[in-house]
Amino acid sequence: MAVDRDHVLRSAAALLTRKSTATMDEVAKAAGISRATLHRQFSGRDALVRALESLGIAECEAALDAARLADGPAADAARRLIREIEPAAGLLAFLYTENQLFEGEQQNAGWARIDERIAELFRRGQADGTFRIDLSPGWLTEALYGLLAAASWAVCEGRVAPRDFTHMTAELLLGGALRREEP
Repeated sequence: MAVDRDHVLRSAAALLTRKSTATMDEVAKAAGISRATLHRQFSGRDALVRALESLGIAECEAALDAARLADGPAADAARRLIREIEPAAGLLAFLYTENQLFEGEQQNAGWARIDERIAELFRRGQADGTFRIDLSPGWLTEALYGLLAAASWAVCEGRVAPRDFTHMTAELLLGGALRREEP
């Protein structure tokens, strides 16, 4: 029987989103396969995490495309991005905690592409007077990642209703990023 790699990855992502310390046995069980079958697909946890990283990057890039970041006001584009990325936020929250993905020469270039696209949105908003200029586009990008992860964890733990994810994330980000008139 052929193993559906996408099903295994999505099952692993769903489990690790809820329980980041899940064992390979638990991942196999969640995917409905044996541990041996899982190990034929992924030699170990690091290989699984790297495959999840590729999935996460692909999902982020698809969300960036769907959000049409260059269209309309920058604040509206940020809201669209948060809405589009919400389905992948749990996976991104998990990946955000996997330090080995962001250290050394083995860092996936996909993260830099994503960072640049998001930072460009913030630069555009700064140039048109929407976003604060005292916060760097890089910092605003990191703040967005942190808010996405926090919102995902809060929804997963039942502290925030899923329907509030986009609104609460966008309003906190933009409420802190909007330029205020000096007194």
